[in-house]
Amino acid sequence: MPHPLTGGPAPPAPLDTVDLVDQRLGNAGISGSASILEDMDPWALPQLKDTSQSWKELSAAGRALRVLVSFLKACGLLGGLYLFICSLDILSSAFQLLGSKVTRDIFKDDVALSNPVAGLVIGVLVTVLVQSSSTSSSIVVSMVASKLLTVRASVPIIMGVNVGTSITSTLVSMAQSGDRDEFRRAFGGSAVHGIFNWLTALVLLPLESAAGPLERLSALILGAASLQPGGHAPDILKVLTRPLTHLIVQLDADVLTGSATGNATNRSLIKRWCGTREQMTAGNSSHCGAAAGGPCLGTNDSASEEPLPCRHLFAGTALTDLAVGLILLAASLLVLCSCLVLIVKLLNSTLRGRVAQAVRTVINADFPRPFGWLSGYLAILVGAGLTFVLQSSSVFTAAIVPLIGVGVVSLERAYPLFLGSNIGTTTTALLAALASPSDMLLSAVQVALIHFFFNLAGILLWFVVPILRLPVPLAKHFGNLTASYRWVAIAYLLLCFLLLPLAAFGLSLAGAAVLAAVGGTLLVLALLVALVNVLQRHRPAWLPRRLRSWAWLPLWLRSLEPWDRLVRRCCPCKACSPPQAAAKEAHCYENPQVLASQQL
Repeated sequence: MPHPLTGGPAPPAPLDTVDLVDQRLGNAGISGSASILEDMDPWALPQLKDTSQSWKELSAAGRALRVLVSFLKACGLLGGLYLFICSLDILSSAFQLLGSKVTRDIFKDDVALSNPVAGLVIGVLVTVLVQSSSTSSSIVVSMVASKLLTVRASVPIIMGVNVGTSITSTLVSMAQSGDRDEFRRAFGGSAVHGIFNWLTALVLLPLESAAGPLERLSALILGAASLQPGGHAPDILKVLTRPLTHLIVQLDADVLTGSATGNATNRSLIKRWCGTREQMTAGNSSHCGAAAGGPCLGTNDSASEEPLPCRHLFAGTALTDLAVGLILLAASLLVLCSCLVLIVKLLNSTLRGRVAQAVRTVINADFPRPFGWLSGYLAILVGAGLTFVLQSSSVFTAAIVPLIGVGVVSLERAYPLFLGSNIGTTTTALLAALASPSDMLLSAVQVALIHFFFNLAGILLWFVVPILRLPVPLAKHFGNLTASYRWVAIAYLLLCFLLLPLAAFGLSLAGAAVLAAVGGTLLVLALLVALVNVLQRHRPAWLPRRLRSWAWLPLWLRSLEPWDRLVRRCCPCKACSPPQAAAKEAHCYENPQVLASQQL
């Protein structure tokens, strides 16, 4: 049967399914194998069995040892999570150092900023480069306040910012690529966030370009409110991570924002001076200081401010921003992956037996009927609240992905948590906007409101009606593909966050007619292929005989196997190789007559 996304054969079954069929086919026959293959769900949460002794069977010394080990595991989890969050902060700083000049050049193109599709792509690329939606949003607010960008032109950029921030969770899922089933769940969990953001942007971008509903709604609410500049928004997470991250590197955000608003300088993005100290310069009266017990201002005396150097690792370095960015990128990725491996190992050893069952019950529980539909909305509120407390949607989503991988959180429960995270980060941005200076207050609040209504519209589109929750099945298909072909994860990253946005950017610069012709043709073709796939699965009799299967197409157009062989030939490493028994699975699924006539 062709795959609903690629038009090729369906993804291979999990390894444990094939092995189970091998063991049970002796007496069951082919019909038994078909039923087993249908019953096994690769997305079902795994059973984490507890093989250790029960508490009653332990001696006093054994109980004390277990308590000590549990305490050390808890400390390891907290310490690993803390270093993980700090490494995300350093990773964001590294990307800002590497992409600051590119970001400056992107925002200088006035023609591109006035194009909605180009604006969407710019938002995606800038957020991918700086790895911070807050930084990207602050740049947009500064440009709107400086009259360099209209509110209408800022809406597509805000949509792109929302899409670009989902790359962090996808990068985090790569750390679980060593285990096939964990990688399936982790990558699917990260992909559901990106797919939701992309679908929302693709639906709302044409609507916003035609009628401007987000701009009008935000302006209406802004006109009905009386706003005054307030205090600073709470920043709980930064208070915890700043003591460590500020010892490594500190960046001057005003340099990045100023370069985007036209105040470009050749200053380094690395912060070198952190405050000033008042210094008194003595005059002609030499006895004044001794008599008064200190310096005094005479006729020629003056007070000057002496800058205080910052105290971090790269404060006085002679390295360029690019070199520092590369060093920080390598170090932060190393720490990030190490912390993720540590967290996953500790979760696997801790969440077993009754503990795992209790945690799963709390996280994945539903309200009793007929109120079960409220569980998803409660998860949205929980995700929004936790993101508001953490002050970072990237940290929240990156922390949820390993839990999805080890089987503690289901994909269906993670989906509303991610949607709530989108809402939570907009409330944080709204509070930060209310703390803006009076000359930037209205612009900042309107941009924050547009960001909020964009995510709210996405929830109304892709969550309220259960049949329209398309990101979940699409994410499962991507997870199944990456479980069999791990290079698909890298292809997904490059296509969704780099190559396709750059292609759309180039087409948009070529003109609206070129973009409509090429984009419209590709969109119609994709819809036709999807429709034929659905009919092949459910109503094949409605199709012409030739379209009832894709067997007439070349193999490279309907299967990933030729591409997989090409990737393995170019990259003979273990990470690019298919998992064990993949060849047997692919042979069975690409040859239905084998399943119909032979045992596996």
